[in-house]
Amino acid sequence: QVQLVESGGGLAQPGGSLRLSCTASGTILSIYTMAWYRQAPGKDRELVALITSDGRTNYADSVKGRFAVSRDNAKKTVYLQMNSLQLDDTAVYYCTAQRGSNTYWGQGTQVTVSS
Repeated sequence: QVQLVESGGGLAQPGGSLRLSCTASGTILSIYTMAWYRQAPGKDRELVALITSDGRTNYADSVKGRFAVSRDNAKKTVYLQMNSLQLDDTAVYYCTAQRGSNTYWGQGTQVTVSS
């Protein structure tokens, strides 16, 4: 059973930075495509960034140039570095691990951007 635990959320000011972490257990991380999603109040969940097992990345247009996803397979951890945070980045951020038809979700971590 794959378990994912996110951490690093919290309160940040506009223009500030946060780094989210997602640590996996119960599996070898390297075989999964890892992704970060977010869901703001009243909005649909959206894909923020993903990183494939061979390190290719993809980002939502709204975060390109501001967010960076990376992975450390030895530590079974995926990171989301968020810079130049905006009010619209406020959401619950979820980590996922996907391989084939299986997708596993973490419990989410709240990110609030406010002055």
